[in-house]
Amino acid sequence: MIPMAGPLNISVKGEYALHALFDIAMQGPAQPVKIAAIARRQQIPQKFLELILATLKQGGFVESRRGVEGGYLLARPPERISVGEVLRFIEGAKTRPAPKKGAETPFDELWRRVERCIAEVLDQTTFADLAARWKERQATWVPNWEI
Repeated sequence: MIPMAGPLNISVKGEYALHALFDIAMQGPAQPVKIAAIARRQQIPQKFLELILATLKQGGFVESRRGVEGGYLLARPPERISVGEVLRFIEGAKTRPAPKKGAETPFDELWRRVERCIAEVLDQTTFADLAARWKERQATWVPNWEI
C-alpha cells in the first residue's frame, strides 16, 4: 500500500477525475459516455475534462471510442478500479518532507497513522462500491413536500 495525500490535498484535477470515472461507472458498461454529457452532469468544464480523460486513458482507467456512437468507457470493470489508485496516478506521490533530524513533533506519528488509514479506505473503495452506494442512497431519499 502506497501512502496517499490526505483528502484536503486533492487537486481540482483529482476531484474532477474521480467525478468523471464515477459518472462513467454509473452509466454502465454498454454504451460509451460522451464528454459533453459527463461535463454537464458533473459540472466540469469540457476542455478541462478532455485533458483529464486523456490522462486517465494513458493510465489505463478509460478507453475511448470514436464516431457518432463514440465516447468513453471504463477500461476495467468498476470493481477493479479503486479510488486510491486513481488519486495516486493523478496526484502523483505527494509526500510530506521528512522531518529534520531532531525536529520530530509529538504529532508526526499520529499524522502517519491518519494517512495510512485514509489510504486504506481509498484503496478498498472501488467505483462499483461508490455507484452502488449512491444508487441505494438515491432510491431511499424521498423529498418532503410538507409546507
